[in-house]
Order: sequence, then structure tokens, then C-alpha cells
Amino acid sequence: MASIIYNSCVKDLLTGDIDFDTHTFKALLVGTTYDAIADETKKDSHAFRSDVTNEITGTGYTAGGNACTATVGSIDTTNNRVEVTFSVTNWTSATITNAYGLVIYRNVGTAGTDRLVCYVMFTNSPVSCTNGTFSVSFTSNFRLQN
Repeated sequence: MASIIYNSCVKDLLTGDIDFDTHTFKALLVGTTYDAIADETKKDSHAFRSDVTNEITGTGYTAGGNACTATVGSIDTTNNRVEVTFSVTNWTSATITNAYGLVIYRNVGTAGTDRLVCYVMFTNSPVSCTNGTFSVSFTSNFRLQN
């Protein structure tokens, strides 16, 4: 898995528009044409859910994605970082085709106000599920470090 934190997220953390301890977050699935790792302009210029294109559709998947919970770890003074972990999210009885990545955002209420946090690319190829559970778990924590 590869991932990025949107530049707007860093600003939103500094201004208080994102608070991992108290705000509500969601995770949505995207297809291959939305790759914020290969296309650096997305990392630099995308700030709201309305900037995200190619959201997956499918049986058992609701537009806008599923709720997920953020957990803030303790300060790691050895490595100069704080880890933020997001809960696993599942879509049950789902038929989802060609999911390439996941976008986590702060759920404010509308696509134009929901604030982007990070993008996670699953693998180098799309992932599908037929009438089963599409499960996403993170193999490593997101690290905010200086």
C-alpha cells in the first residue's frame, strides 16, 4: 500500500478544521483514474470530497463510503512523530469492481465541505469483490512527523 496526506489536511489540522479526536470521518472507494500518488496535483490542489472523481459504484456500496474512526497515538519522541490510525471499514454483501484506492475525509455534510485527509492506493492493480465482504485494513499507521 502507498499513501499520501493531502496538503489541505495539514492546513486544516493547523487551523482546527480537522480534529482527529472529535470529528467524524468516512472512507470512500475510487477507481484507477483517481490516483493521488501518480498525479501529485491531486495532493497539492484537492481539499474537498467534491474534488474526488471516479468514486466506485456497486451493490452494497453507498456513495460517500462508510464511517471510520480515527485514533491518535501517543507522542513518539524517538522517531519524532504522532501516529493516527483509522479503523477497518467493510462493505458486506458487496459486489465492487475495480477499486484502486481509498480516500478518507472529514464528514462535514456535503461533498463541497467534506475535508480530505488522505489517499491510500491498495496495490498496483484494481481489487474486486463479488457478493462478499469488501474489507479494507491498513498495514501501517499514518505518521505526522517533523
